[in-house]
Amino acid sequence: MEFLSDYGLFLAKAVTLVIAVVVVVSVIVSAAHRNQGGQEGDGELRTRKLNDHYRKLKEALQAKLMDDQERKIWQKQQKKQRKAEDKARKQALKASADSPDSDSGASAKARVFVLDFDGDIKASDTDNLRKAVTGVLSVAEPGRDEVVVRLESGGGLVHAYGLASAQLDRIRDKGIALTACVDKVAASGGYMMACVADRIVASPFAVIGSIGVVAQLPNFHRFLQKNDVDFEVLTAGEHKRTLTIFGENTDKGRQKFLADLEDTHGLFKEYVSQRRPDLDIGAVANGDIWFGKRALDVHLIDEIRTSDEYLIEACDRADVITVSFHHKRSVAEKLGLAASGAIEHGFWRLISAFRNQKIQ
Repeated sequence: MEFLSDYGLFLAKAVTLVIAVVVVVSVIVSAAHRNQGGQEGDGELRTRKLNDHYRKLKEALQAKLMDDQERKIWQKQQKKQRKAEDKARKQALKASADSPDSDSGASAKARVFVLDFDGDIKASDTDNLRKAVTGVLSVAEPGRDEVVVRLESGGGLVHAYGLASAQLDRIRDKGIALTACVDKVAASGGYMMACVADRIVASPFAVIGSIGVVAQLPNFHRFLQKNDVDFEVLTAGEHKRTLTIFGENTDKGRQKFLADLEDTHGLFKEYVSQRRPDLDIGAVANGDIWFGKRALDVHLIDEIRTSDEYLIEACDRADVITVSFHHKRSVAEKLGLAASGAIEHGFWRLISAFRNQKIQ
């Protein structure tokens, strides 16, 4: 027992030392990164061709289902076929380049650019979306190419989601076909973004709608008054402050605040109506949500299908390419994300183990 106690103490000291060293190194590297003058645009656009991804998945499974002899013959055939396809593609490109009358843009295969937006309450992913949209619009051609946005968001701040929606409006204004795919949820601000698309595709139980506006705040005025604490709010302008957290709220202030909410709701309804004119906005703009099939019935969406189904089918008619912007992260940020992920993973494992124990 004494040995185990000493060993445990030694292990704790060692772990503490390692953590301290990692923290110090992280701070130094982060400071050096800042001193290098990291610019706002630090990062890169990353692309991935989903046609190749889905093909590799299919071929991997096909290979697993064959015995060794069949697999060798099949792999040789696949290799020969790819060489022939590559040769044909090179010849076509060469012929197109040599022909003075050729229109390379018209003969090129259509492209589907896939963007992802995972929204929190502040729509923090908007900056990455903005850069990805800018990149796509520099090469996409109206009438030929398409943009698909895989959208997941339960909504959030009005101004934040207004800006995120405006990024998608840029695609629509350029005459590029835009499709929104919702696998889980596009509600409130999330639906504000989705409605910009020419077509909304959602999975059977995706949460759609919530065309409404909500605001809530606590008020500690009576608590402060009970404890003889005064709180003063000085404003210039009648409506500079309507409701406060610590001051005494008046009926006049509440009425003004509610009028602002109604005005925002009216703007939200106008925005949706302009982009989906066939929608009965009066029937759906009550703050309610609808699941996939029900959302289709009230015309909030256009089709029931998962994003996987939509994109796999698109691979038959176009080059499907994911486009995303990634900021360069410092060592400290990477360590923080790793630690956060480990804590979250451990938490959910603990919850899962507890639930399994109760079930048994």
